[in-house]
Amino acid sequence: MRAGDLRHQVEIQHKVASRDPVTLEFGEPEWQVLAKVWAQINPLSARDLIAAQAAQSEATARIVIRYRPGVLSTMRIIHRDELYSIEGQPLEDPNSGREYLTLLVSKGIKDG
Repeated sequence: MRAGDLRHQVEIQHKVASRDPVTLEFGEPEWQVLAKVWAQINPLSARDLIAAQAAQSEATARIVIRYRPGVLSTMRIIHRDELYSIEGQPLEDPNSGREYLTLLVSKGIKDG
């Protein structure tokens, strides 16, 4: 993958449990920025959409980022004020497994 293909800046966020400093009680979890990275965003083709539906996935797009350890399906992506849920585990590149990650995503947020 060429660096020029990664032309969209996205934000990877993860949920963090908030804690009241006075009562030490846990409140509602909140989303915090894990990283801002450059990405390639491609909507899925008709063939990919059919395959995703057959696999019980709601994926609507593919986001490719440089390899980054710790990206999980419980995280979300924000691009231009649009929220994307990560569907399934991130896929490592087939050659080294450490060059880039492919994330299948759906618009909107699942389960908060």
